[in-house]
Amino acid sequence: MNSHRWMSRQFFSFYLTWGIFLPYFTGWMIHAKGMSVAQASLIMSLGLVIRGLSTLFAFPQLSEKFSSKLLINVMAIGTFIALLLSIPVDSFISLMVVVLFLHFFYPTLMPALDTAAGVLVQHRQLRDYGKSRSWGSIGFVAGGMILTLFTGQFGDEAILWALLVSLFIFIVLGLLRAPNVLSEKPQVEESEKGGMLKVFQVKHFGIVLIIVILLQAAHASYYNYGYIYLQEINAPTYLIGVIINIAVAAEIIFFMMADKAFRNFTPGALLILAALGSTIRWILVFAFPNVAVFSISQVLHACSFAMGHYAFMQYLIKNIAPEAIPKAQGIYSALALSWSTAVFTIFGGYLYEIQPGYAFLGMIVSTIPSLLIAIIYKKLERKDELEAKHAAG
Repeated sequence: MNSHRWMSRQFFSFYLTWGIFLPYFTGWMIHAKGMSVAQASLIMSLGLVIRGLSTLFAFPQLSEKFSSKLLINVMAIGTFIALLLSIPVDSFISLMVVVLFLHFFYPTLMPALDTAAGVLVQHRQLRDYGKSRSWGSIGFVAGGMILTLFTGQFGDEAILWALLVSLFIFIVLGLLRAPNVLSEKPQVEESEKGGMLKVFQVKHFGIVLIIVILLQAAHASYYNYGYIYLQEINAPTYLIGVIINIAVAAEIIFFMMADKAFRNFTPGALLILAALGSTIRWILVFAFPNVAVFSISQVLHACSFAMGHYAFMQYLIKNIAPEAIPKAQGIYSALALSWSTAVFTIFGGYLYEIQPGYAFLGMIVSTIPSLLIAIIYKKLERKDELEAKHAAG
């Protein structure tokens, strides 16, 4: 069984669906289901809350009882059922219930796939995490590009059907043979069960988590207001999709080269670079409100998102035991990828109403602290390295 091929395939097929869901699902609720912008926003905001609870509590608990392959398949099937249930509903309350049900299952697939990749790396069955993950970014772009063809032909109704078809493909691929270690039921000692806080006993986990929470939170304004900001600075409509995808292209290139290019970099060094790149990115967007500079700043997504995520994965692989990875991934997904983004979305929205550029400049209240803490963490890494050499010598 070729673990790299399997992991790349799963990343690609999942992010193919995510490339449809993330940018377009809110639009589907508005245009196909008749929801107002306020109603759709409320549903998706509540969905972020459910997503955080699911990845923080349900996912780690289930990971102690079921194999990675079974858990991924069950979550995918639950997602498919939720999408099917959304077809007949036509009221705000019923749609909200179905979408919250969807958010319990669907986003959990992200930490589940990253957990599977981490386990494979630790068992020396996956050599390059970055190359496999790059296929996820390629899938994300492919999902959006394919959907554009269908919505142009069939309208916004095609969004749900494209999501159902692509998710069905993911489910079918997930039922095929997987690396044996991912099909094994986890062997977790009683003393290791539960205890989410036990992960914080791992050296430096708390400080690394704070850094990545701050790094990921800084994307809130870009994710939520990037599209309308491009309209604000008079970007040609036909170019907006291309400009947004510059960030994803930079992410793909980073992941493809990361394992070799940054082989000798510690997580601390990577986190410093990520925080520095993120700070520069948002200052550029604010200081030069034009399409050309915004497009150039998109390249820094390789630092602000991809490098930060890669650094966290490298830290997990080196420091966290396999049975504790789901807990660490659940905490990261809930705090860094869900709740912090939700909080900074409100903050960014307040700033955007004052002046659109402030929404991006405001993100440095997150990136500058992350940079300073990353520098402290790098010093701790160096101290640990010197102590290890001293003990060995």
